[in-house]
Amino acid sequence: MAVRYSYLKEQFENCPELWDELKNFVSTGDFTLGEPLARFEVNFSKLIKSKYAIGVGSGTDAIKLSLVALGIKPGDEVITAANTFVATVGAICEIGAIPVFVDADKNFCMDTNSIEKKITSKTKAIVPVHFTGYMADMISVLNIAKRYNLIVVEDACQSILANIDGKNAGTWGNAGAFSLHPLKNINVWSDGGVIVTDDENLYKKLQLLRNHGLSDRDTVQILGYNSRLDTFQAIVGSWLLPKAVEISDKRISNAKYLDENLSTISQITIPDRPKNMRVVYHIYSVFAENRDGLLEFCKSKNIQAKIHYPVPIYKQIPVKKYSKGEIFPNSDWLAENSISFPCDQHLDENHLNEIILTCKEFYNK
Repeated sequence: MAVRYSYLKEQFENCPELWDELKNFVSTGDFTLGEPLARFEVNFSKLIKSKYAIGVGSGTDAIKLSLVALGIKPGDEVITAANTFVATVGAICEIGAIPVFVDADKNFCMDTNSIEKKITSKTKAIVPVHFTGYMADMISVLNIAKRYNLIVVEDACQSILANIDGKNAGTWGNAGAFSLHPLKNINVWSDGGVIVTDDENLYKKLQLLRNHGLSDRDTVQILGYNSRLDTFQAIVGSWLLPKAVEISDKRISNAKYLDENLSTISQITIPDRPKNMRVVYHIYSVFAENRDGLLEFCKSKNIQAKIHYPVPIYKQIPVKKYSKGEIFPNSDWLAENSISFPCDQHLDENHLNEIILTCKEFYNK
């Protein structure tokens, strides 16, 4: 049995009511900052339990606009994770700020014990990355941020509905950034992003920033960006939002089943699953001996396993100048030893068993 990685075909294969709504919407011509976008933002904020939500063009823009709105300027240093996706670093660099890297812990997120030694007089912000569906230790991050008067923008693009002690990813810092990219747990049909915050003044500034700085059609309040979430995509997002909890619950259930069975294979190690954290498994990764051999064997059996990510961002050619030759051993170890398996809500027990049996077959050889 083949086990594919992308679930997009199943996600939208049976949605006649969505097609009807989109057809009706097209006739309105309300394509930019339309009423369905406002409705989506309200429902997203309710889901995340924030006061405000602002739809923007992408998860990358969600990080970038949040930093700009909070006053980050060219030359400011922003501490972030050495093992994140390029979008996090790209958002920081796009505004002329300087990324400063912190190594990962064995749960894929930044090692908060390493943050303070990276703080200088130029440090203005921390961007913790909630990676793979885990969350960074936000209690420690906020304590450090308070002590050094730093802003915090959470990159929660991979961890929608993850939480620590019931408090959701994205709601701890000054702002939280989410992605609606097609490969995310809650997705639309193109790029898209959302910023959440409880700060009314920040919310109002972000509304300006995403729309050229316009307060109305003819009045430019500040110089901003063109980064609006398309109203069309907001309709798609609104169709999926009521399923968000169900989607994350199913991913958690599938991950638990995989954990229980893969843990019986001595060559596979399951990452720590913190008791006070709701991990949502945007990416389900475990640690495997002879990882590359296992990966190729899975592919030969039509199991679409993946590596996230084989080359840590701090080692990528355009980014090396920021890491200044520093080595981040945990980030390297994760890149060399982790393997990701399909875990999404559309997989049943037969698919999961195929993954488990394939792993057992490889190591029994």
